[in-house]
Amino acid sequence: MERIEAELFTDPGNDAVVRLPPRHFPGVLIQGDSLSIIRADVAEIVQACAQGDVDDAHEAATILLADFDALLDHYERALDAHGIKRPYGPRA
Repeated sequence: MERIEAELFTDPGNDAVVRLPPRHFPGVLIQGDSLSIIRADVAEIVQACAQGDVDDAHEAATILLADFDALLDHYERALDAHGIKRPYGPRA
């Protein structure tokens, strides 16, 4: 394990926005339990698609997209608060 200093742009809770050296842009720290939940949500969508259940797949995907939109909003607010340009263009 290596100990380094990182820049923290939000509260240090879930979904903390941090920048690690030598990265130019910050990233979002996703805790392991949250990562596991995201993986389970994607697996649910894949299973519904495999079973031909488009309605369930669409519902699960819509919820997952809303969760990612909220996470991206959190990231963008942190960047804006610190005068950092986004490393990507406008959302589609």
